[in-house]
Amino acid sequence: MNDAVDALMRDYQGDVPGASVLVIENGKSVVSRSYGRADLEARVAASPRTNYRLASVSKQFTAASVLLLAQDGKLGLDDPVRKWLPSLPGSADAITLKHLLTHTSGLIDYEDVMAQDATENEQVHDADVLRLLESQDRTYFVPGSDYRYSNSGYALLALIVEKASGKPYAAFLHDRIFAPLGMSHTVAYEKGVSTVTDRAYGYSLVGGKWQRTDQSSTSAVLGDGGIYSSIDDLAKWDAALYDDRLLNAQSRKLAATPWTKTDDPAVQYGYGWRISGDSQWHSGETIGFRNVIVRYPKARLTVVVLTNRDDPEPYRKAQQIAALFLLSSKPTQ
Repeated sequence: MNDAVDALMRDYQGDVPGASVLVIENGKSVVSRSYGRADLEARVAASPRTNYRLASVSKQFTAASVLLLAQDGKLGLDDPVRKWLPSLPGSADAITLKHLLTHTSGLIDYEDVMAQDATENEQVHDADVLRLLESQDRTYFVPGSDYRYSNSGYALLALIVEKASGKPYAAFLHDRIFAPLGMSHTVAYEKGVSTVTDRAYGYSLVGGKWQRTDQSSTSAVLGDGGIYSSIDDLAKWDAALYDDRLLNAQSRKLAATPWTKTDDPAVQYGYGWRISGDSQWHSGETIGFRNVIVRYPKARLTVVVLTNRDDPEPYRKAQQIAALFLLSSKPTQ
């Protein structure tokens, strides 16, 4: 199968921004391959240890943090968001944590109201998202009545995790998820506070040449996309989603339940997961990175593709890789 995966990943090979691919079948890593470079300037090759900025793949960890606190009895999924963040305007009165988790809150997108000339040197943080939303006494729709993908909602969830746990969000992730699972190199990255080992830097193809585009004005927001991880560590995360070592059976079921339709008829949304048929998945897109994790729990199959380039999105590639294993596992007639 390695040759077949290599063929699908040929565009990531050589002196170009690279990728790492993980395939887990029945609890075993059957493919763990890396291609291209994690750092073009330093000519560092990508490896299974390379840590990529996960972007919105981070949302499943934010959702898991909320579910852990619900297990602890520290918060309730039906809590009004203003119970935890009372500085939000009255338009948020009807919004619950469940609405935030499922993108059904109607919250205004913070990127629509932040300074348009903001740069990577003037980065927005989760607390800044709250301040931006304090001035927006409106919603896109009545909370719970529709779906609109919301980075704002997940930034607020990170702040709620801090309030309910009494810990900084990055510390909560480390203490309650990363350290217990042995994800020793995964981090919610904070410039000047933490470091990313074996770091991949993001790139975009500009005028036919690869240009480093690693950070933007929103890259410091943790709740919606600030985690760095590797395929080595994500194998440990995937394993924990099959048993009670982190989330109990009820919480895992809640996360994978299709709570709402989305803007794609083939996709519904759970808590930090998209659900399509027998698969649960999430992509992550930010300046310089495109990632995806696709799980087929009934088949005990998971495919992860992490890349440090702006294009293309790797969801279809992950599906093609998964098809190699799903087809081979079908019994012959």
